[in-house]
Amino acid sequence: MADDRELDRRSLLRGAAVVAGAAATMPLLGEAATAQPTGGDADALFKAGEFEQAARAYEEILKKDPKNVHAARQRGYIGLLSNRFREAESYLKTALGLAPGDKQTNQFLADCYTRQDKLSLAVPHWRATGDEVYARWFAAVRGEPYQIHGDTARLPWRGMDPFPLLEASVNGGPPKTFTFYTRVGWLGMSAKVAEEAGLTPVASQKIEYAGRTIWQYFGVLDSFTLGGIELRNVPVQWSKSDEEEPAGTHDGIIGTWVLYHFLTTVDYAGRSLILRRRTPETARKARADAVRAGAEPLPLWLAREHLLHSRGSVAGSGAQVVALDIGGTGEMAAAMSVETAKELRIRTDYDRPLESFAGGQPVVSYPCYPKEVRLGNATARHVYCYAGKSGGTGGFAPADTFAPAGTRAGSPTDYGFDVLAHFSHGFYKPYNVTLDFTDMNAYIARGKAA
Repeated sequence: MADDRELDRRSLLRGAAVVAGAAATMPLLGEAATAQPTGGDADALFKAGEFEQAARAYEEILKKDPKNVHAARQRGYIGLLSNRFREAESYLKTALGLAPGDKQTNQFLADCYTRQDKLSLAVPHWRATGDEVYARWFAAVRGEPYQIHGDTARLPWRGMDPFPLLEASVNGGPPKTFTFYTRVGWLGMSAKVAEEAGLTPVASQKIEYAGRTIWQYFGVLDSFTLGGIELRNVPVQWSKSDEEEPAGTHDGIIGTWVLYHFLTTVDYAGRSLILRRRTPETARKARADAVRAGAEPLPLWLAREHLLHSRGSVAGSGAQVVALDIGGTGEMAAAMSVETAKELRIRTDYDRPLESFAGGQPVVSYPCYPKEVRLGNATARHVYCYAGKSGGTGGFAPADTFAPAGTRAGSPTDYGFDVLAHFSHGFYKPYNVTLDFTDMNAYIARGKAA
């Protein structure tokens, strides 16, 4: 059976992630016997999303026990969540030196190097996790990936629902219609677009998904143009099914790997995607614009290579870790587990279940209507949300709230911290959202972006 990472690669080009509030996660613990967890207080802080306090607690453990693999790995993971790469590398290398075969440490290091575009350094760590597809894919990238030419792009949307649509050019060809979604990592496109662009796969795999056989192909794109910005030497994925695919509403999907190379503003209110080079000047301007618009800086954490998190609240829960599912599809403002809805006494309509699919697996969710969902100063009140069945045992935020898009039902989805809810497409419509991947802050302001 394919593992979770293989299943994560399944095609999302048809906007199939109906339950967008999925807690995409990875196992906290590695498989090496030397990497068993210790330090319950530190782990409890981490699970609660108190990452800086947890970091100090893991450091105290390491002072007393420098060979504690779990503490070193977790301390490196905390650095990685905030893109503090030197810090992350230092602790993760310590952990790997103590337990060279630990798959979780190798995966964190692979992620760390991938985010920095050091793909050749990431390759042996992907291979050590058993991910030969990623290893072959990234080994085929010659020179600097994601080379940026141009400074700014403002891309108007051709539509808003069921997902935002914009135009981009592949290898200098005519405009193609793309959507974007932060629950997808790579740049993906249809097999037809890949063929027109002359792409040659450097890696491939065959998977079974929702009763169909799908071939996934991985290659390197010469040029991807988004308005006034051109990206060169871009890792790209495309898929082909054994069934004839109906003509879709879009030709591809832009994932977080592209978006985190820029100071990105997703301007829902202004119906545009704004990309700017990540420089100190653009970051300062983004902060100043956000302050003038009344937006407070929110922490931004990046887990499992591409999944965005911050702090928010639901129905008076108090600020907790939430997922930011930006782009994609879904009429709901937020998604949470049934257990969370019950704990917070949120009105839930169990008489009207929504039976759908996420990641190729059947999912049942129910309409619910919290009094308020909040991200900083951005709020939605008595708005339509989902409460989904989960494998959790109760509490505000079982970490396996839903199976993420591309993950088989029942598989572990715990990457170590609880997620209260997932804020989705419907929540952001009155706002613009700026993602600063340098200082790792998110700004959500009402109205159009400046």
